[in-house]
Amino acid sequence: MRLTEIFRLVWLNLASNKFKVILTSTGIIVGAATIMLVIAIGTGGREEVAEQFKNLNAGAIDITYEYQGNDFGGRGGMSGGGMPGGGGGMPGGGMSGGGGMPDFGGGMFGGMFGGMFGGGRDEVNTERITLSTDDLEDILAFVPGLEDGCLSFTTTTAVDGGELDESASYTIAGVQSAYASISNLELALGEFLSGDDDTYKEKVCVLGYSAAREIFGSVYDAYNETVYIDNRPYQVVGILNQMGTVSSGISPDSAIFIPYQTGLKYLAGSNVSPTLTVIAEDVNNVENVIANVETVLAESYPNAEFTISDAGSRMEAASASNNTLTMLLVCMAVIVFIVGGLGIMNVLFVSVKERTNEIGILKAIGCSKRDILVEFLLEASCTSLIGAILGVMLALGLTPALEYFGVTVSLSVSGGVLSLLFGVLTGTVFGFYPAYQASNLIPVEALNHE
Repeated sequence: MRLTEIFRLVWLNLASNKFKVILTSTGIIVGAATIMLVIAIGTGGREEVAEQFKNLNAGAIDITYEYQGNDFGGRGGMSGGGMPGGGGGMPGGGMSGGGGMPDFGGGMFGGMFGGMFGGGRDEVNTERITLSTDDLEDILAFVPGLEDGCLSFTTTTAVDGGELDESASYTIAGVQSAYASISNLELALGEFLSGDDDTYKEKVCVLGYSAAREIFGSVYDAYNETVYIDNRPYQVVGILNQMGTVSSGISPDSAIFIPYQTGLKYLAGSNVSPTLTVIAEDVNNVENVIANVETVLAESYPNAEFTISDAGSRMEAASASNNTLTMLLVCMAVIVFIVGGLGIMNVLFVSVKERTNEIGILKAIGCSKRDILVEFLLEASCTSLIGAILGVMLALGLTPALEYFGVTVSLSVSGGVLSLLFGVLTGTVFGFYPAYQASNLIPVEALNHE
């Protein structure tokens, strides 16, 4: 029998049993839709992770302190402006640089003697710890392998000006000049905050892209204008390019950036809990850098525990979570496909039994085993293909609903093609045994079957 004739028989059988074909392919429909959505959600998850971390350096290390209520928060003594314990090296035992008093371990006595004789900055006390520029300078000076660092904090404050009819709350970020390079911020207009702005506590600001449009109507209208932050005028010296979302920390699009010292003076005061961020020169050396940072901090704050995290670890954790979710969805899709394949196999067994006489007639008129095998395999494959096509359409229909609930979905042609291939493969594999049984029927027995 010619292949075109076999295809015609397959088409006639499928066309005369449309409802049966759709019911048979239900499992394939669900499986194909699942496969396509798995790929789309996995790709969307990876894109979301990349989007969230695109303005973070992989070598960024954030240091924060959460007040525990029982910490002895004073800094250890600093002799001659250097670290206690050792002529410019890492903190430890030994004599302090500049001929100061010996280091007594950085505890109560070390802090007391360092403060009395070595030019200490603070006495030992039980007040809350606030990371300062002194801490930043110490870390940059005594931790090898660091590129840069800065301090930053955020608060929410009323902002007025521009086209706003009434004051609105915005995230205000007090940052140092290095923050722009550390966070990979790009400017659409103007310039970022300078070191002099921070030193002289100037009332200037840089607007995020969305904040500029909301307050002034456009980015260009915002430049060099004045906004009122907590009823104080600030000149807009720059506007950022649109950056998108971030995983944590400051979302640059909707934030307003002011000099760090200006923020301390006019907004945060002594209650600020800043984040100290440093950048490791080598992303492969982040663990060693963190260990050295902990040593420096332990010398200054012997009994305090700091939270130290790096962007690389957060990126890896986010990627691992996304991969785990993708694997779970893949396993679910595989199970659905197996169930759908078993459904096709079961229906084909029934179909072979119902069409035994037809098979006997085909063999009697000269059809070979191969012709019968190909016919039933094509029926199984076509049924699966129809189910896979409907599954892809179902996935396209479900995408807006998933996006409505906040799931990032990135559909692709490759995902649709893979779904179709999986569907056809499932039908072919599970349809082979029933087709093989049909091809092995003895013509006489098949013709006499009732």
